[in-house]
Amino acid sequence: MIALKRLALACSLGAALLPALAHAAGPDTAQITGQLQAARQEGSIWTAYALNRHLSPFKIDISVSAGVATLKGRVENAVDRDLAEQIALDTSGIDKVDNQLVIDPSLANQPPVQKRIAQRFDDATLTATIKSKLLWNSATQALDTQVDTQAGVVTLKGHAQTADAKQLAGDLARNTDGVAEVNNLISLGAADTQTTKAEAEAKATEGSISDGWITSKVKASLLYSRNLDGLDIRVDTKAGMVTLTGVVASSEEKTEAVDIARHIRGVRGVDADLLKIAGKSTG
Repeated sequence: MIALKRLALACSLGAALLPALAHAAGPDTAQITGQLQAARQEGSIWTAYALNRHLSPFKIDISVSAGVATLKGRVENAVDRDLAEQIALDTSGIDKVDNQLVIDPSLANQPPVQKRIAQRFDDATLTATIKSKLLWNSATQALDTQVDTQAGVVTLKGHAQTADAKQLAGDLARNTDGVAEVNNLISLGAADTQTTKAEAEAKATEGSISDGWITSKVKASLLYSRNLDGLDIRVDTKAGMVTLTGVVASSEEKTEAVDIARHIRGVRGVDADLLKIAGKSTG
């Protein structure tokens, strides 16, 4: 923790002092500037490792001098070793990497440990993704739903008027890539004034939703799905009518793609005649 605080302080000082040092006089100016630049580069590499699913479990020591990054520590295999080197080499100002990382296969037998910063980053991303999916969906946009994610486990709380709306919210969360488990604690109850008002306002804005908005949300929802390769599906929208083209792996994937698109706010219909299934004849 002390080392991280020192690194953060060095990065902050580097950002603040480098412009001033460029105009300063004295024989040590270049040396100090170089040290601050190295500290910033070490911080950038460390952050990249901390946010990387493959490298975050390992303790990797990083030092930078004159554009050369030296890596020390242990990783599980050669793939992790090469990945650490490539990430360091891609850092601005790094010209060479002295990769001293030792491959230790025994690390595979240890319980997986992910640094808290990486897990928090993943959890925050999942929470934002699920909130967006709930907002974009015509059936869940007005739900009073709170989303919380801890270590990939999503908890939904709030109120819904019907069991179908509650189940749909859970399904949208469960079908999000990266979610390990969903605790659907949404309660069912009669409509209250606030919920009814929210639904009325949501319906009133349906007609003003642009085709561009619909296209972007359909594309994003397809990409967020754990069961689809959304990159192979093209989306076009005209007057609220969505056309899906491209290729999916199975009829189940095609059905899911159509279902996802159909439930995005503002969508009046979905044409998937040109969304082909891989391996099936197009004739």
